Amino acid sequence: MPAVTARTYALATGTVAAGTSGYVVAAVLGGIAARFDVSIAVAGQVITVFALAYAVGSPLLAVATAGVERRLLLVAALLVTALGNLGSAGASDFGLLLATRVVTACGAALTTPAATAVAASLHPPGTRARAMAVVTGGLTAATMLGVPAGRAVAEWGGYRAAFVLTAALCVVAAVVVRVAIPVVEPGPAAGLRQRVEALADPPVRWLLAVSLLACLATFSVYGYLDPLLAAGSAPWLLLAYGVGAVVGNLLGGCAADRYGPRGPLLVALGGCAAVLALLVAALASPVGAVAAMAAWGVLFWTFNPPLMALLVEVRPERAGVLLALNASAIYLGIAGAGVLGGAVAGGVSVRFVPLVGALLTVCALLVAAGAPAPVKDPRQPA
Repeated sequence: MPAVTARTYALATGTVAAGTSGYVVAAVLGGIAARFDVSIAVAGQVITVFALAYAVGSPLLAVATAGVERRLLLVAALLVTALGNLGSAGASDFGLLLATRVVTACGAALTTPAATAVAASLHPPGTRARAMAVVTGGLTAATMLGVPAGRAVAEWGGYRAAFVLTAALCVVAAVVVRVAIPVVEPGPAAGLRQRVEALADPPVRWLLAVSLLACLATFSVYGYLDPLLAAGSAPWLLLAYGVGAVVGNLLGGCAADRYGPRGPLLVALGGCAAVLALLVAALASPVGAVAAMAAWGVLFWTFNPPLMALLVEVRPERAGVLLALNASAIYLGIAGAGVLGGAVAGGVSVRFVPLVGALLTVCALLVAAGAPAPVKDPRQPA
């Protein structure tokens, strides 16, 4: 078991790099807007393009690489992600920046589902949610370390420096995966038809809707935090969110294994809605801002491990397919968040974005509460 644990944490370095590649834009949105002389709402479409490319690319690239050995796939995906970030740093116009974000998204879209599926395959049901939480914890570690570090570096050397730092992180992760992970043969290949067939299970559709709505809600707010946070306090507040995210992710995995996934999922979504409703008022106070950002991180990231555990319960033999579909739902939510957040920020005020996020989180809670329980496949052993 120690070797499995070490390998699982090695897989998490890849998701740290992939997560930082996607989230770092939120920390440097103001610098991008200033460099290309566009509004914050237009600059926010950099987030939308990345997320949309991820959502569409994840299932297509998974099919195209279904027969590739998993370690080789992860190393190659991380190097593609690094090249995309370097391209973003050197982009000379806004259109080229958008194109490089597509490249970055393709690498990240291969990294996270593959790493999560490998971790799930190494653990029995009693520890599977915790194992997946460790790997997806890389995404929360990205919010705790990568994004605040990117913001701090950007305040010193501009947004380009943040992208260079992220590219370096991807290269380091590729080396760690190559050294620590053994050869892992791919599982049975699933074509696009099989991925669409997975949507025939009503619990799958409902749970993917929860992922989409929850991510649409939170990332509408997270993507437009930059103008809401004071320059001097921004890295520390982003760090508070990131620390909370790491705690929430681990808490969600442990709670799902101990109490079952449905209860922790509902509690996390309800708490997240409350925090978003109070966020703007909390940001007016230094103490309130730290507390609100940390609580938001805890509650939002608590929801993901229970939801993944519920998905895997539906069809354990299709865990990789279902986790890839969940990744697409997450990034469709993030893509919509860039558009929605930009529309609210540009059409009304950025201060109203958290309230919209709170309402959407309530919708996610209602869908989760009404989701049907998975029906056990009679072909599977008891």
